[in-house]
Amino acid sequence: MSTGPRDAPPEFLRALRSLRGVTLRPEVSLEEAPGPARIAPYTAALVADVRSGRRDPDAEELASGRFVVLHDPAGQEAWDGAFRLVTLVRATLEPEVGQDPLLAEVAWSWFSDALASADVDARAAGGTVTRVLSQSFGALDERPELCELELRASWTARDEDLAPHLRAWGTLLCTVAGLPPLPEGVVALGPRH
Repeated sequence: MSTGPRDAPPEFLRALRSLRGVTLRPEVSLEEAPGPARIAPYTAALVADVRSGRRDPDAEELASGRFVVLHDPAGQEAWDGAFRLVTLVRATLEPEVGQDPLLAEVAWSWFSDALASADVDARAAGGTVTRVLSQSFGALDERPELCELELRASWTARDEDLAPHLRAWGTLLCTVAGLPPLPEGVVALGPRH
C-alpha cells in the first residue's frame, strides 16, 4: 500500500504501513485502488480477487472484494473512533446454497468468525447481506440458475494497527469463495522474490 498523501497525519501513514506486511493466501491477489472521496478526510483502498488457481490470472474467479480504510482524525460519532474499515465481498454460489433461507445469517457469521479468528475488536460493526437469484427463460432457458452473494460491512478499528483487520478480510474472502480453511498451524507463504 502506498504511503498516502503528503499532508496525511502520521497515524494514517502508520495505519497504511501496518497493511504492507500482511500476507494472504496465494489464491488472493491484491491491488491498490483509489479510496472513495468525500466520505472521510483520508482514505485508501485495496481490491482483491480470489481465484481457483494460485496466482493464475486465467483461473476461475471465486470471489472478489474491496477493503477500504477511512480516517478522520477528529473521529466521527457514528464510527466510535477515528479509523473506519469498509468491505464489500461478492461471490457466485451454487443455486442450492442460494435458496437456503439461512444464507444471510450464515454469511454474516462468516464475517463475525473471520474477525474473531484474527482477534479483531470490531466496534460499531454493521452491514448487509444481499443475494440475487437469477433464473433464465425463453431463448435464455438453457442458462444455469445463478446465485450471487454480496456482503457489505463496516467496523471501527481500535487503533492504527490494521494488519489483523486485513487478515480477517482475507479470511472472509476465502470463506465466501468456498476455500477450505488452512489447517491449524499452517500459514500462507508470501510471494517468491
